[in-house]
Amino acid sequence: MKHIRSILTLSCLAALAATSGAQGLRSGGGITDIMRAGPRLAPPVQRSAAPPAAAPVQRSAEYIVALVNSEPITNTEVQTRVTRLVRENPEAERVPRAELTRLVLERLISERAQLQLAKENGIKVDDVAIDQAEQTVARQNELSLEELRRRVAAEGITPRQFRNDLRDQLLLTRLRDREVESKVKVSDSEADEYLRDQRNSPTKAAALQNINLAQLLVAVPENATDAQVATLQQKAQGLAQRARSGEDFAKLVQENSDSPDRANGGAIGMRTADRYPTLFVEATQSVPVNGIAGPIRSGAGFHVLKVLAKAQLGATDATVTQTQVRHILLLNDPKRTTAQAVAQLAEFKRRVQAGSADFAGLARDNSQDASAKEGGDLGWSRPGQFVPEFEEAMDRLAPGQISDPVVSRFGVHLIQVVGRRESKLTQAEQREAARAVLREQRVEEAFTTWVQEVRARAYVEYREAPQS
Repeated sequence: MKHIRSILTLSCLAALAATSGAQGLRSGGGITDIMRAGPRLAPPVQRSAAPPAAAPVQRSAEYIVALVNSEPITNTEVQTRVTRLVRENPEAERVPRAELTRLVLERLISERAQLQLAKENGIKVDDVAIDQAEQTVARQNELSLEELRRRVAAEGITPRQFRNDLRDQLLLTRLRDREVESKVKVSDSEADEYLRDQRNSPTKAAALQNINLAQLLVAVPENATDAQVATLQQKAQGLAQRARSGEDFAKLVQENSDSPDRANGGAIGMRTADRYPTLFVEATQSVPVNGIAGPIRSGAGFHVLKVLAKAQLGATDATVTQTQVRHILLLNDPKRTTAQAVAQLAEFKRRVQAGSADFAGLARDNSQDASAKEGGDLGWSRPGQFVPEFEEAMDRLAPGQISDPVVSRFGVHLIQVVGRRESKLTQAEQREAARAVLREQRVEEAFTTWVQEVRARAYVEYREAPQS
């Protein structure tokens, strides 16, 4: 069974960044890796009550193991989370079951306290945002929405459970942004000092290498036979050989790739190595610019990779993929539901594509954003400059294309990519990249402290110890 990436942590929607400039789109930096962001196991803190010393009596598997501000956590919840954790992270099997169960219970307690705080603060997530989150998980796993739902069901997770998990993670990330991320600042002098430190330390700089990769994916169905896998592997090897022989990689991608990014020639964009899958980084580590790696196997299939560019943060020749983008934003409004905003922007997209309206004109007349007077133009942006939902949608667009409506915590966006280019980073842009890295580090530290504070304020009563 190939497990769906992000089902347990569901952190693909985490790390919503602090805002400045155009209505919450400009990020202060600190866009974290999709698999590392979001709620995590916090260090153990002092318990509010000691677990009973007596040996547990025989009882049904469904019972209350703890109360968090009078809200119960059941044994079933704990054991379900433990099972999923072990299934999706084989290294977890090395941890003694009792210790793993204790850590999972502590995480559930911490999450429950945070969710209660989100409710107290009036933070809400509607069904449209959950629909978008579900589609994002499907794309990141190179699956159709139908296939995602089928695989989720095969892992014993009901559609309602999955959507509730998505809702909870969206609530937690919005709470995290409000309580933690928006309060972390990095000064110009601190960013400049960090850049100097990177230049003087090759070991540190290597970890922050910027790379731009393009991928060609030959997808492997979940229940493929050995013969089918061998045939698909042979196809991927043939395509890799054609690329090594000098054929246009972008054309090979557009004609053969099963990945949604094929319209862009498979280009993923210039970003630091830690924002790429480890599998990709390891496969291309010793590959020169314009070199081909693979095919390499992942849960999605066989990947052929081309190294488009490499650069070190702080180097004089550091380059980055910039995107010129514009948007129309309809803010969250009590008088207009998210679904109504989505419908309105979908109609705008239809009109632009039909030639009966101009995107810039619609932006000037309707966008509730400071960029409206510029026809929605946000200028040339670098990776990590926008909140993840916006950037993920933007990166999937070829120049001239328009996204479907995109829901973020600020409202609903219609996005159009105008152009892309590779550009050397100016000193100011390098400073912003350094600021983003520093800010991410500080957010992680601040988040850990904040989680402990929320947990400490909660009243926790331990009942029976969890049992498998």
